[in-house]
Amino acid sequence: MLKGHQSWKFHRKPVIAGTATVVGPFEGRGPLANDFDIVHGDSLVGQDSWEQAEQTYLEEAAKLAIRNAGLTNDQVQFYVGGDLMNQITSSSYTARTLTIPYLGVFGACSTSMESLAVASYLVSTGGAKYALAATCSHNSSSEKQFRYPTEYGSQKPPTAQYTVTGAGAAVVAEAGAGPVVAAATIGRIVDMGIKDPFNMGAAMAPAAVDTITAHFRDLGVGPDHYDLIVTGDLAKVGYEIACDLFEKHRIPMHKTRFRDCGMMIYDYGKQMVQAGGSGCACSAVVTYGHILKKLRKQELRRVLVVATGALLSPLAVQQGESIPCIAHAVAIEAPQAAAD
Repeated sequence: MLKGHQSWKFHRKPVIAGTATVVGPFEGRGPLANDFDIVHGDSLVGQDSWEQAEQTYLEEAAKLAIRNAGLTNDQVQFYVGGDLMNQITSSSYTARTLTIPYLGVFGACSTSMESLAVASYLVSTGGAKYALAATCSHNSSSEKQFRYPTEYGSQKPPTAQYTVTGAGAAVVAEAGAGPVVAAATIGRIVDMGIKDPFNMGAAMAPAAVDTITAHFRDLGVGPDHYDLIVTGDLAKVGYEIACDLFEKHRIPMHKTRFRDCGMMIYDYGKQMVQAGGSGCACSAVVTYGHILKKLRKQELRRVLVVATGALLSPLAVQQGESIPCIAHAVAIEAPQAAAD
């Protein structure tokens, strides 16, 4: 299964049997609104805190994904999940509710594809018949933890990003109908010395390029193998840096469509999001909502999703540390492409 140095090629390709996406009201005003399963009209969803609301989003997405896969909780062997909160509390408390054996992971905003890669590995090797991969984020809880309290209303620079409020979940199965996971590339830490917590795109772009380059090298493919390559949440600043790096390294990304989830989820002309979207839910809801919908309809055949994460903590930033970043890539194929 190991291909090259850091990639897995699944010979028994796991099936994405069911997905679910739940988002907040601001995301519901974006261009992908019709691709989400649930759009809430209240970002607090009746809870007493932003953190409790974030957990509610995740629980809804996880339960709905299991139901959409035609399963019950007791049929799922493992739940692989994580989020941005301290000690990944949203995921751990959701695991308490689901009572599914739990593997907590932390990859910051790369958690969506990290959890999907691990879940797919478990299923492909016979370690599970069904595994759930899920993650979430909330704009207000992330602002409170990593930047300033939401109520403070601080002005942000143009390089800053807007954390997506929502949750995305996928059930991976050893057999069945639906798009399949063909391969995954596990990223390595890339740290270019950037210390500005309001410029995550610039910090994460080199990690995205490093993982995509490794994926091409390990699997012996090029950009034209995919109809779409999408990064997680580089947003406008990081996306432009990534394009420059691809050109510098002579990687012909012009042979495919190269986009970014942080630039897809919001409407720049109408929504004030600085450089674009971010957060664990950013790539999760775009992938499990918009992209999987196109794969199921055969409008896309092969997609490489590269979720990006900045592995910083407020404490490290306050101590003058730079920001280590990572990206994890998962190749997803439509059923017909997998058969070919």
